[in-house]
Amino acid sequence: MRKLDLANQVKERIGGISKKEAGILVNLLLDTVRDTLLRGENVKISGFGSFVVRAKNDRVGRNPHSGEELLIPARKVLTFKPSQLLRDRLNEK
Repeated sequence: MRKLDLANQVKERIGGISKKEAGILVNLLLDTVRDTLLRGENVKISGFGSFVVRAKNDRVGRNPHSGEELLIPARKVLTFKPSQLLRDRLNEK
């Protein structure tokens, strides 16, 4: 699903708004989520899941071809943990 598809879904479900307005709403939501994550804060959307920013420390890795050790620098990673409600819905039969 693309951003345009999300905007179309918003337009259909809300009704009475244009595609452009729906696109603006989707962009505002995504910008807010992105900005919050960039500040290092987590985003929890009830009934959907949590986006968590985690810090990884420096670590030693290996080049798989030569076996040479190298330092993998510290970095931040983004993880998503679905809510129990979403997991249950995904596994319905």
